[in-house]
Amino acid sequence: MLLSLFASRSLDGIAMGISYITIYFIVHFVCYDKIPLTHMTVLPILATTKTRYFSIRIHFSVRNLAEYEEAVMKHTRMFLILLLLFIAMDTAQAFAQKYPTKPVRIVVPYAPGGPLDSVSRYVGQKLTERWQQPVVTDNRGGSGGALGAGVVIKAPPDGYTLLLGNGGPLTVYPHLRTKPLYDSERDLKPVTFMVSSPMLLVVNTATPIKSVTDLVKIAKSRPGGLTYASAGVGNLQHLSMELLQSLADIKMVHVPYKGAAPAFIDLMSGQVDLMFANIVGVLPLVKSGKVRAIAVSSAKPSAIVPGVSSVSSVFPEFDMTGWMGIFAPAGTPNELVESINRDMVWALNLPETKKYLSDQGAEVVAEGPNELAAFVRKESALFEKIINKAGIPKE
Repeated sequence: MLLSLFASRSLDGIAMGISYITIYFIVHFVCYDKIPLTHMTVLPILATTKTRYFSIRIHFSVRNLAEYEEAVMKHTRMFLILLLLFIAMDTAQAFAQKYPTKPVRIVVPYAPGGPLDSVSRYVGQKLTERWQQPVVTDNRGGSGGALGAGVVIKAPPDGYTLLLGNGGPLTVYPHLRTKPLYDSERDLKPVTFMVSSPMLLVVNTATPIKSVTDLVKIAKSRPGGLTYASAGVGNLQHLSMELLQSLADIKMVHVPYKGAAPAFIDLMSGQVDLMFANIVGVLPLVKSGKVRAIAVSSAKPSAIVPGVSSVSSVFPEFDMTGWMGIFAPAGTPNELVESINRDMVWALNLPETKKYLSDQGAEVVAEGPNELAAFVRKESALFEKIINKAGIPKE
């Protein structure tokens, strides 16, 4: 028996498979008694079918009637199993290869103008060119990103409504609500781990703080005397500072704001002393000398801010980064998820995309569903621990 495997996109493979296998049985049941044994010295039987990923060709010859009958009994069950496999795979692949046939919506769970919004629009344009279908960004801000996540969760699992999410609605929100509206692990399906980006620990330039060591020393000498800003209770900036306080055994006063912009204003004016901030938003203030960067939040220093060490150089356990990932509604077929992920990875790995994201302070990750799912589970467990230890109240 000879098995050949090769790629094909033809749905006619199902019909071909049925036709060849039918011929096989005709030869067995009709020709059995009509072909003289002298003519059955060599009887070639050929069955071929194709799917998107492979075709299977089965070819064998029999030299006498007994051998032929034994071959039929041996391989009949295999033919039937293969036929069912061909039908299932061709049906799934036909669904995936037609995607998309209409506009695709990427829901960004925040207001226009932020980092997720800009990434969605840029990558969406690349996918529009590849798919020959519009990719539209739909901003649905509110409830720390939970509103936008809810829109995607309720959408049909057909690949036409996707979520560009981050930690806010996925790894933080479930631990800040007594009765969460959704379970992100159950209700959303990871597709692509797109990018990650560190935060910067920045201070007002009037403070004498020039390093993490300075910060810890001053905070210990003045318990509760330093203030730190964040863009809201329970977001990544807040939780990162709570982790730092826990590791350093210090206590500072939290001043939450409704967004990063007003927090930056008060940081520059000296109303607050320090904060963790998204590198994209705060980098211009660092470069212009309006705030001072003393550390990056990632485990390793960032090439974007040369000479700035990481918090982990003092506290090795500290590693907090922002990230973005694509999610689909639960129930989206695996074949479709894989298809979308392939195209997302293609768009992210384009040289111009990498340059654009690097200029925004982000590093391309371009990993698949399994990697994204593992990362989300790990971060969710960490944030649950931080929230419980800090005593952050649930709503």
